[in-house]
Amino acid sequence: MSDAMDALAKALTLNRVPANWEKKAYPSRKLLSSWFDDLILRCDQLKEWTAENIEIPKSIWVSGLFNPMSFLTAIMQTTSRAKGLPLDDVRHFSI
Repeated sequence: MSDAMDALAKALTLNRVPANWEKKAYPSRKLLSSWFDDLILRCDQLKEWTAENIEIPKSIWVSGLFNPMSFLTAIMQTTSRAKGLPLDDVRHFSI
């Protein structure tokens, strides 16, 4: 048995999230059972979001977002793809 397999077995026995799983997913202090349930819910939510036709709202409170620049960058990327323009040609706005 390798060291990695031994560490995995110990983590599973102690109901803890294995470190190599946490590196690929998200950090949490939850025990493995509740962490895994939460992971399934997150995956289901992402599937639901991507299955719908997402529309940009007509207005948004940009300063209320956690990272407003990421939203604006996503809008610029979507617009450049829809119009066939290079992303560098889309004007950048600063907040």
